[in-house]
Amino acid sequence: MNKKIGIIGAGPGGYIGAIRAAQLGAEVTVIEQEAIGGTCLNWGCIPTKTLKATAEALEHVHRAKEFGIDLEGGFRPNMERIMARKNEVVGILAQGIKKIFESYKIQYQEGAARIQDPNTVSVQKQDGPDETVKVDNIIIASGSKPLVFPAFPFDGQHILSSSDALMLKDIPESILIVGGGVIGCEFAFIFSLLGSQVTVVEALPRVIGLPSIDADCSTILQREMKKRKIKLLLDKTVEKTEIQNGRVKVIIGPSPFLKEVKEKDRKPLEMECQKVLVTIGRESNSQELGLRQVGVEIDSKGWIMANERMETNVPGVYAVGDVLGPAKIMLAHVASTEGIVAVENIMGHQRVMNYEVVPSAIFTFPEVANVGLTEFQARERGLAVQADGFQFRTLGKPQAMGEIVGQVKIVSDSHTRKILGVHISGPHATDLIAEGTLAVQLGATVENLAQTIHAHPTLAEAMMETAHKAMGACLHGIKE
Repeated sequence: MNKKIGIIGAGPGGYIGAIRAAQLGAEVTVIEQEAIGGTCLNWGCIPTKTLKATAEALEHVHRAKEFGIDLEGGFRPNMERIMARKNEVVGILAQGIKKIFESYKIQYQEGAARIQDPNTVSVQKQDGPDETVKVDNIIIASGSKPLVFPAFPFDGQHILSSSDALMLKDIPESILIVGGGVIGCEFAFIFSLLGSQVTVVEALPRVIGLPSIDADCSTILQREMKKRKIKLLLDKTVEKTEIQNGRVKVIIGPSPFLKEVKEKDRKPLEMECQKVLVTIGRESNSQELGLRQVGVEIDSKGWIMANERMETNVPGVYAVGDVLGPAKIMLAHVASTEGIVAVENIMGHQRVMNYEVVPSAIFTFPEVANVGLTEFQARERGLAVQADGFQFRTLGKPQAMGEIVGQVKIVSDSHTRKILGVHISGPHATDLIAEGTLAVQLGATVENLAQTIHAHPTLAEAMMETAHKAMGACLHGIKE
């Protein structure tokens, strides 16, 4: 099938969709206004994980004596070299995508895209004449960007977006992070290990208060934050910021989500810090695409509406990734899968997007990962719920590594033994969740998992042990 597909956006939804389309024989043109790889590669997943690797290295150095290593002469993080390494990693991966595009003869155009009609996209070039691309189908993968709030307008110096934080030339002496969600918590641990005095302000009663995140995972993170002297202000909100003498004065009040505010909490709290990092809110990158002109349905906030085949209401026009907004799941690997689903449907296949089995990966200290239902969600659905947890500290590999904090929790149906959800907080949780994801995807039971031989000594044994516990026969647990 000889199809011409135009893809707006070269993030994980756009570029993965482009590669899959080319594999299926389509002629593909990808249009990107900023940088190939999108937010994930340039201002999100990869840069932050590169910084996390530096933070991990620092932690290992700090703990060297525990492992029998004597250090002399001291050490300190060098922000210039840290950022240079981050840029190098991003550059290598960006070039890798370009080489894949070349190998599949995918046309890559830099410029601002605007949809003229379902078969025509104009490209406004920064250096050169505008171009018109004729296609059979369009996939919108334009992503999202940090939302600006009046109480803390970004200036790139004192009030930072998550993108600004990845461009810092010096390590802040003190930093207040607005938002204790995924991004906020990841940055909190990174800056703390780099040497900053960190404060996190979160409007909810717990960090990472997403419905999909098990409450025990939040509890473990909060405990680790306290150990690392990260100041955590829950049920609070930043009401105002003011720059004074090169520092930021912050006014903190009670959360608007509180049903009842105690008298002692009504008085505003004042703090001063060197930097404020805002990690809440994203907005659609769809405003300049001409969506209303061609009739693509969007909601009141500019997020595109699409069905499970990734089709918009306009025939031939599809949408994937962050541009779909929080009604879907705003994760890079979700965007990539949505891109594949959209392309395969365009090319005559029959695919639908399954949002029930999406793993999440949170790169804190320790890491957090989950897939499927929490205990609360399972009970809400009226299921017979069993929840079993197993501590990493009980196993040999975590003890040898010196990383014993955390647990694996399996939520299962007590009647059928089917695994409904897996929730991990601990070392390499983001890698271990793949086994849990496969178990939920295949409808495996705790018995299936328990009877699967796991190599020893490994972290993955915690999955097997939790499954054994769910069957009432935990091998490395004290008999109750």
